[in-house]
Amino acid sequence: MIGELFDPQADLHIDHHYRAHWSQAGAIVFVTFRSKDSIPREVLHRWHREKIAWLERKGIRVQGDFESALSRLPTDDANAFRKYFNHQREICLDQCLGRCLLRQPRLAQIVADSLLYFDHDRYRMGDFVVMPNHVHLLVAFQSEQRMRQQFDSWLHWTATQINRATGGSGHFWQEEPFDHLVRSNEQYEYLRGYIHDNPIKAGLNPGEYFYRKAP
Repeated sequence: MIGELFDPQADLHIDHHYRAHWSQAGAIVFVTFRSKDSIPREVLHRWHREKIAWLERKGIRVQGDFESALSRLPTDDANAFRKYFNHQREICLDQCLGRCLLRQPRLAQIVADSLLYFDHDRYRMGDFVVMPNHVHLLVAFQSEQRMRQQFDSWLHWTATQINRATGGSGHFWQEEPFDHLVRSNEQYEYLRGYIHDNPIKAGLNPGEYFYRKAP
């Protein structure tokens, strides 16, 4: 594997207001970046209302961010919440909404080149796929600080290059990527399969995505 599995006994950095929310030195993390227009605003608002209603049915009143509310739930309930709404997000992303600029090979290549540029230097890059409006990847960092810095670097540099290539301006990416620390060998292999199969599930043709399998 490209790094270590999440160790619940080791030092862990948690930040509810900044991605990566959970980070641990050396641990493999599954990351999803999505373009800013990939999920319609009305869908995000609907999910927000559904999340509040879901938590209220469990007797939890949201007074801040959702992660803080989830911390007051039993672990099984919190995991069920995350699983359901993460699944809704992935379904929406695979509908390829928005401009889907990364369907263009030259723009997908910009993202792929950026992800691989400091491989084996600042991080260990695993499998990844550049979809028309989002990116999934597996990566491991030596430190929590390096992870945060690299997330910012990837988003800023690729957005600048894509805007330059298309004549666009402003934010290209949603500011906060989704991240998940890998807990087991089985989960690691599942996520590798998920990355490989994502273009097939989305009905994409060759040339409409960029897939990289780690050596």
